[in-house]
Amino acid sequence: MLNKLFIAAAGAGKTTLIVNDALKNKDKKILITTYTNANCDSIKKKIIKINGTIPKNIEILTWFSFLLKHGLRPYQDIMFSQRINGIVPVNGKSSKYIKRNDSKYFINKENLIYTDKISDAIIFMEEKNPGYIFTRISKIYNLIYIDEVQDLAGYDLDVLKYLIEVGINLIMVGDYRQATYSTHNTSKYKKYNSGKIVNFFKNENSHLNVEIDDSTLNCSHRSNQKICDFASKIADDNLIIKSASKFKDNHEGIFFISKEEVDLYLEIYKPVQLRHDKRTKVNENYRVYNFGDSKGLQFERVLIYPTSPILKWIENPESKLVDLSRAGFYVAVTRAKHSVAIVCDKKFLNRDRIKSYLLPEDFFISFRNSIILLLGFLSIIIFIVFSILNKVRKLFFIQRMM
Repeated sequence: MLNKLFIAAAGAGKTTLIVNDALKNKDKKILITTYTNANCDSIKKKIIKINGTIPKNIEILTWFSFLLKHGLRPYQDIMFSQRINGIVPVNGKSSKYIKRNDSKYFINKENLIYTDKISDAIIFMEEKNPGYIFTRISKIYNLIYIDEVQDLAGYDLDVLKYLIEVGINLIMVGDYRQATYSTHNTSKYKKYNSGKIVNFFKNENSHLNVEIDDSTLNCSHRSNQKICDFASKIADDNLIIKSASKFKDNHEGIFFISKEEVDLYLEIYKPVQLRHDKRTKVNENYRVYNFGDSKGLQFERVLIYPTSPILKWIENPESKLVDLSRAGFYVAVTRAKHSVAIVCDKKFLNRDRIKSYLLPEDFFISFRNSIILLLGFLSIIIFIVFSILNKVRKLFFIQRMM
């Protein structure tokens, strides 16, 4: 079996490809791994939906759980005097002023390993004791599927290299446009950050013979063409996303609405709210996710609270949008099947670039009028029904009196 890297469009069926292929390989010892807990849960649900249960030959773990369980803990005595108790998340860079040969470089006082150091520690131990860690892993799994592979960085890439070199087949799936997360912030392999993992295998690791497939998953089965066209503009990489969606709806496309219209829009269409982070205020009565946490998920409709840089880019696509912001916005837009609504100030709605995306001026008025008409119609129906029931009651009463 070839080692393969699938480059996919959002909504192209990355998870479906992994699940279907894994279920076919009944004779293999399989690991399916991905970065987020949400995506792990999504994979489990999809397998159960198709197969009824998760087969015994398939294990599903987050990337950090896999590294801790099979990379670090079996040989932790090589480097650490006490058991590693777990993982501590790190957004930036931990232990900046401690040398790599000191255990404090990797763990804190509670014996929790920093997330930006876990793959580093595994590679450090492997270099000190060649063959220990990855040979053991090759006896546990002979086929590993990695979803959202664009999120791996730094020493994670060395982990991939070692896994292939010990004979484990890797099937990797990712979309470099969705590089919203990075497993850690490190200077190692920095040129392959922001989803540039393809170059890691093409440039200095061509000997690993990883086949790059950018055609199998190049259509979105989730979003309609209007959403795909907008997403292609965000990606700005000359790759046009084609829609293969068969979903139809009477409210489709990209729309801009004012902050004052948010509550009513939520009431009418029940979209899932997406925001950059928790600092953005939302309507707590409706579901909400941060951009990065929504990756791997899909919804009928989304309502996006954009950041200032995103709004500036919408107004002028020539303005700079850093990779992380671009990826977050791309992820948010491509979660939707039918419609994407973007929240902005009223004054922003007057921009010429925005006018083609506006809802009809009388949209909310028409909705209110429709509700009023419906309530009026229902009132008439109820009145007629009660009148009929009252007449029937009178007739029964008259018959009883005769």
